[in-house]
Amino acid sequence: MSREDYIKANKLAKKDYQYKSMRGELPTLPVLDDILPPRGRYREVPLGLVKIPADQIAGTKNAGRSNAFASNFMPLLKEGSEFSRKWESLSTSHVEEGIRDPIKAYEYMNKFYVEEGNKRVSVVKFFGVDSIPGTVTRIIPDRTNDKENRIYYEFLDFYELSQVNYIWFSETGRFAKLQAAMGKEKDEAWNEEERMDFRSIYTRFTKEFRSKNNDKLKITPGDAFLALIELYGYKELLDMSVTELKKLITRSWEEYMLLEKDKEIELKMDPVQEKKPILNLNKILPAGVLLPGKGRLKIAFIYEKTPGSSAWTYGHELGRLHLEQRFPHEVQTIFYTNVNRKNIEYAIEDAVKQKCDIIFTTTPSFVQASVKAAIAHPSVRILNCSLNTSHRYIRTYYIRMHEPKFIMGAVAGALTENDKLGFIADYPIFGTIANINAFALGAKLVNPRVKVYLEWSAKKDVDAVKNLREQGAEIISGKDMVTPEEASRYFGLYSLENDWPKSLAMPVWHWGRFYEQLIRTIMDGTWKYDDNPSDKKAINYWWGMSAGVADIVCSQTLPIGTKRLVELLNSNIKNRIFDPFAGELYSQTGVIQKESWKSLSPEEVVTMEWLAENVIGDIPKRQELKKRSESVVLQQGVEKTKG
Repeated sequence: MSREDYIKANKLAKKDYQYKSMRGELPTLPVLDDILPPRGRYREVPLGLVKIPADQIAGTKNAGRSNAFASNFMPLLKEGSEFSRKWESLSTSHVEEGIRDPIKAYEYMNKFYVEEGNKRVSVVKFFGVDSIPGTVTRIIPDRTNDKENRIYYEFLDFYELSQVNYIWFSETGRFAKLQAAMGKEKDEAWNEEERMDFRSIYTRFTKEFRSKNNDKLKITPGDAFLALIELYGYKELLDMSVTELKKLITRSWEEYMLLEKDKEIELKMDPVQEKKPILNLNKILPAGVLLPGKGRLKIAFIYEKTPGSSAWTYGHELGRLHLEQRFPHEVQTIFYTNVNRKNIEYAIEDAVKQKCDIIFTTTPSFVQASVKAAIAHPSVRILNCSLNTSHRYIRTYYIRMHEPKFIMGAVAGALTENDKLGFIADYPIFGTIANINAFALGAKLVNPRVKVYLEWSAKKDVDAVKNLREQGAEIISGKDMVTPEEASRYFGLYSLENDWPKSLAMPVWHWGRFYEQLIRTIMDGTWKYDDNPSDKKAINYWWGMSAGVADIVCSQTLPIGTKRLVELLNSNIKNRIFDPFAGELYSQTGVIQKESWKSLSPEEVVTMEWLAENVIGDIPKRQELKKRSESVVLQQGVEKTKG
């Protein structure tokens, strides 16, 4: 059989050689000596005996044997040569007892280059063996800002903890995410059992992924594996059979397509207008009469807390009641309260059993369970209230609150007497930074001397109001809403007069109008226009004042000039004439935007990680925050891969 094996391998070599030549690519093995940076710009570290992944053996150390193999490591030299006889002998040894003698290789940028043992590698690759023992010297290049270099240095940190060398990612930050997804602390080492379990599940996954992928997607198996364990949990995947894993990979395929696009998100800035006239029979038929086969839309709302104890939940509950009022014959709603990360999957499954057509999960911490349920129940529309969340199987939604915050900043800047304002933020998540900066820019618009002192209610051991008083802030932007059970007046924009808050303005989240317009897109058929099958982007509805879902309510005691300013800004923002993030912009550390005619893109507004130059304060690291903020910050934090 060894002679037949060589003939087969030789044919594979010639086929690969011809294919690469026609594409203008190198048809033989890459040579490490031709790839390395100049001497003095790298260092060598001996690793000893290592199990080398066969897939990551890319070439030879020097040019001596490069032309004897095609780029797939199959032998090019003709049958009957001394080379072929040695290859055949190794083939026989492998079949009878396996290749045990270690090769000698160099590792560079997580690819291996053989110095001794090229034919052994060729045989191993021909028989589809996943690894070969080798004595390895690691070549570590100097640090640069190149993406591949940064990924490699992240790999070195990960390897130090795990001794895993067979997984690779196409983006920075993912090795740290894998460590966290494994349930490990940032600097926690793996034990031998954990390494064995990981190799087992990753090998099974890689085999099934590559079988289905067939080079259709350019992401690495590691990218796809991380996405899956972040969604389903590592332990759950560990217990899956090959059949279950294969089904899961197939069902999750569109998530992998998003990874290839670096998780592109299409922000829908306003409700879609109808593309063609649609006859609304509800206006013609008597009330309560429905079309044949068209029942009422059943909608579930899933809340983390209760409307009485949470202002956030209370706002969404008002939205649910608004829907029932606006669509008394077309819509039926149910709701779940006090849902947490432990029972969210049960709540969604129960809503599915209740035959709900649409499910709204109203907090970012529910996004993982929402995606899992959407994959399992493709006929149910599931939407999660979060921003900059990239998942193809669900849609997400949020409100552009930085627009009313800009106007509130202008009010505060106009009324301050000592040029000191306060801003109390909650979580350092997407959208919140835009709110802070918009407020600061609005204040600066009318008062170039104003400073905004920033405090975070989610930080450990912090009394935000007390700190702002000590800093001399006389006007403060606090939390947006209060709960029905709370009698506090410390919300919205208020001034402190004799330690007592006087209300000046407050932002309004019109969740009722948001849900109404979203449901109308489903009823009138325009929902489908948002979904282009050829463009596999995640869809995020991010509506604002132009859609009537955000607004500002001001105190009647404001001076007439300030009221006119509010009316002017309100009208121009609603009509998309004025953009809070237009013109020259400066952060605490330098220029953000020089051009006076330019505006930040919606994506730049969502993901901003900088604070305006007139903000006094910083963005807290994750370890500075209270325990209760963990789930939201892990999902939506602007420093998800830092801190």
